[in-house]
Amino acid sequence: MQAESRTSEVEAGAAIASALRTLATEQAGLAELRAALDNGLAGPFAQAVATLSRIRGRVIVTGVGKSGHIGSKLAATLASTGTPAFFVHPAEANHGDLGMIARDDAIIAMSWSGESQELKGIVAYSRRFRIPLIAVTSGENSTLARQADTVLLLPRVTEACPHGLAPTTSTLLQLVIGDALAVALLEARGFTPDHFRTFHPGGQLGANLTQVREVMHIGERVPLVAQGSGMRQAILEITQKGFGCVGVLSPQGRLCGIITDGDLRRQIDGDLLSRTVDEIMTRTPRVVAPETLVAAALETINSSSITSLMVVEDGRPVGLVHLHDLLRIGAA
Repeated sequence: MQAESRTSEVEAGAAIASALRTLATEQAGLAELRAALDNGLAGPFAQAVATLSRIRGRVIVTGVGKSGHIGSKLAATLASTGTPAFFVHPAEANHGDLGMIARDDAIIAMSWSGESQELKGIVAYSRRFRIPLIAVTSGENSTLARQADTVLLLPRVTEACPHGLAPTTSTLLQLVIGDALAVALLEARGFTPDHFRTFHPGGQLGANLTQVREVMHIGERVPLVAQGSGMRQAILEITQKGFGCVGVLSPQGRLCGIITDGDLRRQIDGDLLSRTVDEIMTRTPRVVAPETLVAAALETINSSSITSLMVVEDGRPVGLVHLHDLLRIGAA
C-alpha cells in the first residue's frame, strides 16, 4: 500500500509539473503576442477593426481543424457582441456554401500555417468578388498572407505539446487575437450591457443583465411612512408590506431614512412604541437607481448583508427590490 501511495504521489507530481510547463509555455506565447501588438501587428490590427466596422454585411469566419474550432468561437463571440457574424466551413464552402457569402460581407480566414488547402476556394471567391479578406496566420509569406487585404501576423511560438505537434499555444494566440478583435469592435460600436442582454436573454447571464426597474415593487406595495411618524405606524407598515423594512419620507417626499427588522430587534425595549421613526431610522440607507443592473443590486445586497433595497430616482423612492425577487428571476 505504501508503494502504491508513493507511486500515486509521483504521478500526481508529474501531472502538476506538466501543467505548470504548459502554463509557462503559453504565457510566454501571450507575451510574444503582446510584444507584436506593440510593434508591427498594431497597424494591421487597427486596419482590421476599421474594415469590419465599415462593412454593411456580416463577418464570415472560416478555418479548418483546430483553427476552425477557434474560428467558430470567434464568430459566436462577434455575433453576441453586436457584430453580425457566422462561421462557414471551408470544405462546405467548396460545395455550395459560398452562396452564403455576399459582397457586403468581410471574411476572416484563420490558418496557422497559411497553407491550408481547404481555404483555396473561399480565398479565390473573396478575390473574385472583392470581398475584404483578413488573414490570421503565422505564415508571413504563405499563400493566405499573400492573398489577404489585411494580415494579422501572429508570432511563431513554441507549442506546449512536448513534441511540438498538437496545436496548443498557437490556438491560444488565435483565440486571444479573436477576442481582441471582438472587444475592439464592441467598443467601437458603443455596445452596452443593455444591447448585450438582447442577445443573451436566457439563464443567469440574462437575469443579471435585467434592470432593477423590471423587477421592483412599485406604488402601494412600497413600505413608506412620513418623517415624524410613531414607531407603532412604522411597525404596522413593515408587517403589512412584508419586506422587513420601511422607508422614511421627508416633507419634500425624499427618502431620508430606513428602518429594518434588524433595527427593531436592536432597539426593542419597553418604550419602543412611544418613540418616533426619526429616533430609530438609519439616515444613510443603501439605495439603487431604477436603471441599475440586477447583478449590481445583488452585489450590494450581499455585501451589505441586507435583503431589500429602496429604488430611488432624484432622491425620491420609486420602488423596492427584495432578494427574493432576484432569486425568482434566477439572478442569484
